[in-house]
Amino acid sequence: MPLYKEVILNTTSSLYLWKITEDLEELNCAVKLSASSQNRVKSMKSESHKKGFLSVRMLLQHLGYSDFDLYYDANGKPHLIDEKCISISHSHTFSAIAICDQPIGLDVEHVKEKILKIASRFMDVSHLENLSEKEKMIKATIIWGIKESIFKIKNEEGISFKNHIFEEDFLFEDKKAKAKLIFNNKEENFDILFDLVEDYIFVCAFEKQ
Repeated sequence: MPLYKEVILNTTSSLYLWKITEDLEELNCAVKLSASSQNRVKSMKSESHKKGFLSVRMLLQHLGYSDFDLYYDANGKPHLIDEKCISISHSHTFSAIAICDQPIGLDVEHVKEKILKIASRFMDVSHLENLSEKEKMIKATIIWGIKESIFKIKNEEGISFKNHIFEEDFLFEDKKAKAKLIFNNKEENFDILFDLVEDYIFVCAFEKQ
């Protein structure tokens, strides 16, 4: 299908969502890949991962880029050749990219019950008090996304979601939050934007300058 949704995050950044309805053959025929990307797709065992990878390239093409305009550094972080900052995520039936003039982290997650079974491993579970089970699932998913999106910006070995990344409590209706990373004797602050699309949460993090 065409672009599912574009979200203007602020004056310098946008989020683009693609809902994957195509089969693998359709996606393969619709995108042009570099030799390294072709090899990467061939090495993937999961059809879902292949479709996620290819649908991200569909998004790039929709925006006037191509797979040849995207490269990854030694840590696996994506970059665009025009020096715009990019972050990439996909989960099941949704793929997404965020493009910005400054570093940005993006995470898309499917809201699932099992997030509550592992919540204590990555977050302060007191932030889930006085919520229904559905609300707990959504909020825990948002918090996971906050930590994942901050990690994508910093991308430093040794960062612990629970011990180093801390979110301030927030309300769903605000669709924004604040968080900080305390690591290697340094504190860094982040602004967070989030929303719910169908049964998926998307989260974007921006480092405060």
